[in-house]
Amino acid sequence: MHVYRCELTLKEATFFSSREVSATYHTEPLIGNIALAYAFGFCQSPYFNDGTIHYKTHLSALNECGVYVTPATLIGEPRFTIAQFNAQPDSYWYAMGAGAIVTRPDDGWAVGAGKTWRIVRADSSRKVAAESRPQHGRIRFLAIDNRALAYVLSREPVTVPRYVRLGKFMSKAQVAVEKVQAQEVEREKAVIPFLLNPADLLPEMPLAAFDLISVPPTPLVRNARLSGRFYNLPGGVLLPVGMRFGVEALTA
Repeated sequence: MHVYRCELTLKEATFFSSREVSATYHTEPLIGNIALAYAFGFCQSPYFNDGTIHYKTHLSALNECGVYVTPATLIGEPRFTIAQFNAQPDSYWYAMGAGAIVTRPDDGWAVGAGKTWRIVRADSSRKVAAESRPQHGRIRFLAIDNRALAYVLSREPVTVPRYVRLGKFMSKAQVAVEKVQAQEVEREKAVIPFLLNPADLLPEMPLAAFDLISVPPTPLVRNARLSGRFYNLPGGVLLPVGMRFGVEALTA
């Protein structure tokens, strides 16, 4: 097994919509392993997306190739940046509809009845549909220079890029990659202090105790107590043997 230690340093403020509280959108201090699989180039998202989610297809292919990425655990105390956003239009006239902001087009006009609005043109009329995107609020980013540690495990040698893009805004991060030696060992009730994806563990390695972090698309755990086979890395780091992307737990 080839094991690569990957230390990421954020070069731009980075946002993942981990948790939404009213009009505030929080980034939790972590980077999920599915996001890293795409960022490292092991999976390729289609350039044009009609809304179809390809996790099962893409991650199943990685399982067949014997490639796995752990979640990235932040090193030290996390630092955040708070910003406000306002996506409301700057047009001279607009109205608040049912879940949408209505503006009048140059070649037509807007007709409202309560919260329901229609855009009327000379040859057509359409109802203004509700939009799921937020119009204003606050965002909590992971700040520049936060560092995080993840591991790549692969049956065959792989190349991990030195720079990647992360999060909703494709923020830049630098990756320092080091290939490390790994030796299989047996341990009982070992405590793993960094993040793991519980859906990716072998069935014969049940979680005895853990701290749960509820984030999409799958929850993560920290300080997991596990028994079984591990890869013993330099510095006494233990990684569970047999981790693979738990595509069965994904809904799409």
